[in-house]
Amino acid sequence: MRSGMVICVLLWFVSMPLAAQEAAHGDSERTKILALENAWNQAEQNKDTKALDGLLASTLVYIDYDGSLMDKAKFMASVKAPSLHPEQIVNESMTAYMYGDSAVVTGIYREKGVRNGKPYSRRGRFTDTWVNQGGTWVCASSQSTLISN
Repeated sequence: MRSGMVICVLLWFVSMPLAAQEAAHGDSERTKILALENAWNQAEQNKDTKALDGLLASTLVYIDYDGSLMDKAKFMASVKAPSLHPEQIVNESMTAYMYGDSAVVTGIYREKGVRNGKPYSRRGRFTDTWVNQGGTWVCASSQSTLISN
């Protein structure tokens, strides 16, 4: 009985550095994904479809605040629309939840700009799902919901 307890304690001590190493790796990946969220905002604000192409999975499923469903091609076309001029897109209160080679990010976004010659301003919650494909994180799905002020 005593030797069993000693073995359990030894195993616990041996596993602690591994758990700490895994936690540090998770924090590093979490930080990277949150930075990618901000890069997405900048790319969308600047209509940089080349940057967006690298951030979004080819199989992207995008559900916009109005309930419309877009694939990657439709989303990219919406970003390039000449009637849309976003002036500011920022995130706040973001949290990334890691699940191995996947992550779910939740947060709040604020966007303002001009669409069809009229100013707009909106605030909403979002949920994005990121997957690691061959060492590169890409967003596979995104959903947003407006928050009424």
